[in-house]
Amino acid sequence: MTSSTPAPAPVQRPPLVAVSLKAYLGAAATADWLTGVRDLAAGGAATDGAEGAGAAVELAVLPSFPLVPVAARILEGTAVAWGAQDVAPSDAGAQTGEVTAPLLAELGCRYAVVGHAERRARFGDTDEVVRAKVGRLAAAGVVPLLCVGETERVPAQEAADVAAAQLADALAGSGATDVVVGYEPVWAIGAPKPAGPDHVVAVADRLHAALAELGVPGRVVYGGAAGPGTLTALAPAVDGVFLGRFAHDVAALGEVLAEARRLGAAVPR
Repeated sequence: MTSSTPAPAPVQRPPLVAVSLKAYLGAAATADWLTGVRDLAAGGAATDGAEGAGAAVELAVLPSFPLVPVAARILEGTAVAWGAQDVAPSDAGAQTGEVTAPLLAELGCRYAVVGHAERRARFGDTDEVVRAKVGRLAAAGVVPLLCVGETERVPAQEAADVAAAQLADALAGSGATDVVVGYEPVWAIGAPKPAGPDHVVAVADRLHAALAELGVPGRVVYGGAAGPGTLTALAPAVDGVFLGRFAHDVAALGEVLAEARRLGAAVPR
């Protein structure tokens, strides 16, 4: 871009509410939940998140791998996006039990989670593995929902340093042109209350600055005991929330979507 060429205007996108079902629900329960989500969307609770649409809120759901096609079938024709909770670190065929990024793209996945604390702690996802997964998703056109966050309760600036370093490492050489950064302080996952607003805002501001420095458009969402009131407490520093078990109750999810519609958001910054 030459000095005489004006910079592109910021793209306005709605806040994102993403929900991971983890492994809590079976096949029948997941189908029932997805049907409830479809009904929420039919009532105007979500939009397709298209750039410039001026829409109120984008909703994305992340079921277990075998149920992604069920989500695609039930949610077809709605504004709700679907995605996956993980991805293989390469596109090779000889990966027993893995699911590759091109396959996720073929199934219509818009997002896939990478670097979640549970994957790191229980399944050995190192920084190198996370970086490889981000690269594979970017190449396949699936947006990484990249989880970052400190493991122990530390001051906000120290937490911001940790999260920004994780972000930079995961995006290095990835070719990613869009990313959702899920700030999830590990100590707050499953806790009775989320991290304090001042703490989260400080980290989110640093992550937005890091994305700008890296030249990668993206949104920052908060996860970790998130629920009703979380967005209100954190706006406009965050661009949405990443929900877990709380949102397995469709009515509770509807409360968060209503809150997100009231608040609205504009990204990238």
